[in-house]
Amino acid sequence: MLQTLRSTRGMVTSSHHLAAEAGLRVLREGGNAIEAMVAAAATISVVYPHMNGLGGDGFWLISEPDNRVPRAINAVGAAGTRVDVDFYRRQGLAEIPTRGPLAANTVAGTVSGWQAALEMSAARGGNMPLGRVLEDAMHYAEAGFPVSDSQYANTVAKRAELEDLPGWADTFLPGGAPPPPGTLFKQPALAATLRRLGEAGLDDFYRGELARGIGADLERAGSPVGAEDYAAQRAVANDPLSVRLRCGDVYNATPPSQGLASLLILGVFDRLGCEEADGFDHLHGIVEATKRAILLRNTHVTDPAYMDIDPRALLEDGSLDSLAAEIDASRAMAWPVDPVPGDTVWLGAVDGDGRAVSFIHSIYWEFGSGVVLRDTGIQCQNRGSSFSLDAHAQNALLPGRLPFHTNNPAMALLGDGRVMVYGSMGGEGQPQTQAAVFSRYAMLGSNLQQAITAPRWVLSRTWGDTRTDLRLESRFPPALVDALRSAGHDVNTVGAFEEVMGHAGAIVLHPSGTMEGATDPRSCGAVAAF
Repeated sequence: MLQTLRSTRGMVTSSHHLAAEAGLRVLREGGNAIEAMVAAAATISVVYPHMNGLGGDGFWLISEPDNRVPRAINAVGAAGTRVDVDFYRRQGLAEIPTRGPLAANTVAGTVSGWQAALEMSAARGGNMPLGRVLEDAMHYAEAGFPVSDSQYANTVAKRAELEDLPGWADTFLPGGAPPPPGTLFKQPALAATLRRLGEAGLDDFYRGELARGIGADLERAGSPVGAEDYAAQRAVANDPLSVRLRCGDVYNATPPSQGLASLLILGVFDRLGCEEADGFDHLHGIVEATKRAILLRNTHVTDPAYMDIDPRALLEDGSLDSLAAEIDASRAMAWPVDPVPGDTVWLGAVDGDGRAVSFIHSIYWEFGSGVVLRDTGIQCQNRGSSFSLDAHAQNALLPGRLPFHTNNPAMALLGDGRVMVYGSMGGEGQPQTQAAVFSRYAMLGSNLQQAITAPRWVLSRTWGDTRTDLRLESRFPPALVDALRSAGHDVNTVGAFEEVMGHAGAIVLHPSGTMEGATDPRSCGAVAAF
């Protein structure tokens, strides 16, 4: 069994071990947690390409040692200026495709987040050269890296729907077939893009020679997004959302992220009086809190410029008290709501000075839109496929509008002085996995690695199924499964360690300076520390 790892000088955790090691190398050489996170983020963009990449969006929470309350960065790309309802109607479409060039309808925002974070770092004395920060990512893109089991399985599973899209087969089917686990996988065009960024700076991605190349690549592929849209991209720094619990304060990203849902689950569950991890009260309570959180998220969360409510109002005591009062301690609420799919990666880092970072980025579905740009090797996200062509919908498509985001990084400042960064991939399951990990560790006393390794659940719809069920890993005791069914939960037991449950990770910094780290056995991740 995996054990909670501890160190004092620096720690990085990631759902791919090479990304964690890339971040640790930066820490060992005197870089800070922000610089280490950019190194890890760039590396995982290369070595876990089916889950994330430079063509996606990202979110940050950064806590400084002299001001623990975190600052957030939302690096979200907007719909292109030519992307509107009429554009899709002229194509004869009643909805936005989920794959292909017409699904690649938003700017890639994550690199702008790297830029904003490194500017924060520089203002605090960070001075590691960008070329060094991107060194590991460049190496693995050019020299290759061993294909993971996850990449192989997803390539096989998604091949039929993606292999005819621009650039996908050339990139992901070298030799005409999915490369087996352990095969060296190279991305020379992406290596050249990373090298250009290291030399010219990250702004070149949006307003330089590289941006012009990306624009030409997009036009060639048939995307409605152009270089002018990239030129307008800026990451936004702001104050995150927060909720006060009995154990401390928890933070998450503002809309268009679903961070509100993650905080609502914890705020409601905190009021239910659960005292034991992984019993009926724990699972039933969080699942019922999740239902209320998702309903509010679906009603309100979108581009903040179009929201009809301040999300902070939903996190006030009166609102949370009312939601908790709705929950029947012994009976499940009927649940017909469809889930939001998605895959992503979460990474955390803490440096020896006590700076803590929670970071997440994504290309939305596995392989995003499926479009890989020929000259730059960038894989375009399909985040904008979540827009609706119905003008009255919560997430209605408009030029320049930000798409709804499942991505949400989490951080907690616990009452005893501990700082916790944690998160997971998993679309609709992200808030649920966060709630499982945080409630086990911070609220109910589990050790950190056990909080992640222990069996998990997700309230979601299986691909191709019409019903939304509560999936439980098979390691839960049969008596608990029976009790949940008796309470009215539509339970479906799955494998012992299912990837659908997400790839979680966490780091906790203690007031003594000791760091604890944990990673997910469902991934090929690692905790790297010194």
